[in-house]
Amino acid sequence: MLYQVIMTVDLPRDLASEEATRILAQEKAYSQDLQRSGKWRHIWRIAGQYANCSIFDVRDHDELHQILSGLPLFPFMEISVTPLLRHPSAIREDDR
Repeated sequence: MLYQVIMTVDLPRDLASEEATRILAQEKAYSQDLQRSGKWRHIWRIAGQYANCSIFDVRDHDELHQILSGLPLFPFMEISVTPLLRHPSAIREDDR
């Protein structure tokens, strides 16, 4: 199933810079592993915000929840999830 996920990050101002650096490095490694696996298909920055718009391709809602809750930045995120379905007018056959 495809999902559009918008993630907005709000790191606490009092978070130690060393801790923030550690969390951000873990987040990058985790997200890049998911991208390599094909589960995190696309990621785009949202201009002017500490946020991204991503497309996930996972088995079901439970798998998406596991992935998102495993993000090192998860405690500092507001997340919006929208399930996506193939549009009947779409001309590309390589998306479902």
